Amino acid sequence: MSEVFKSIKDVDIHDVKWIDARFSLQESEAGRKKYKEGHIKGALYWHLDDDLSDMTKKAGRHPLPDQETLTTLFRKSGLELDDRILVYDDGGSPFAARAWWILQYGGFKNSFILKEGFGELASMGVPVSKEVSAPEQSVVVPVWDETIVAPRKFVEKTVEGETGNVLLDARSAERYRGEVEPIDPIAGRIPGALNFDWEQLKKDGSFNLDDDVGKQLSQVVKRDDEVIVYCGSGVTAAPLFAMLKQNGYEQVKLYVGSYSDWISRETIEVEKG
Repeated sequence: MSEVFKSIKDVDIHDVKWIDARFSLQESEAGRKKYKEGHIKGALYWHLDDDLSDMTKKAGRHPLPDQETLTTLFRKSGLELDDRILVYDDGGSPFAARAWWILQYGGFKNSFILKEGFGELASMGVPVSKEVSAPEQSVVVPVWDETIVAPRKFVEKTVEGETGNVLLDARSAERYRGEVEPIDPIAGRIPGALNFDWEQLKKDGSFNLDDDVGKQLSQVVKRDDEVIVYCGSGVTAAPLFAMLKQNGYEQVKLYVGSYSDWISRETIEVEKG
């Protein structure tokens, strides 16, 4: 079982690097504004649209940046592969998980998602600052982990029954069934997908690290299944990916383009109901 989520109570905060991933899908500059008003001392700010996505691509609503762009991000952030990295957002949000997943993809395997959000961390006495961090640039060479990425062609083969993988949709049951679709132009799901609403991963606004989440997950997908998680744009699927790893699922991939990329294909196949 991999430890992905950590509570600050169980962490020695000396000799760690911090990443602030606060964001709002409704107001894209809200997280950066919060960072400027105060952040964990030494934390860098990673913006969902500017740093963790390539919004110029046409591969869903939050496409994955290319490796050259991510390498630049890691280097200007002063990261080394063996750094111990703690990522936080406002707590119970998907943005720290997105940043963490990108770190995992780049080979930064000693990185973790903090269960507590910024407000709780500050109230617990973790040092806070308004000073914008300016680390010395590194020359790190990422070790890309392609095993956690599901490109669209792989998803297409999965739908055709060629890979043996299980698709797991992290959206709400209503969106999964195609009853409502507030964002994408076509309602429905990727054919054959199962459903586990990422909101079920939380309890009282924080990610629930109790055993009952693992039990709930195992009722939908088995621990030895090869799982591909997706959502609408690849963002809320990241905490589902993280929680599967936390609960002992070893073979998990993320379809970053997710449903918004799937329905951009020339031949659109969706299921409803």
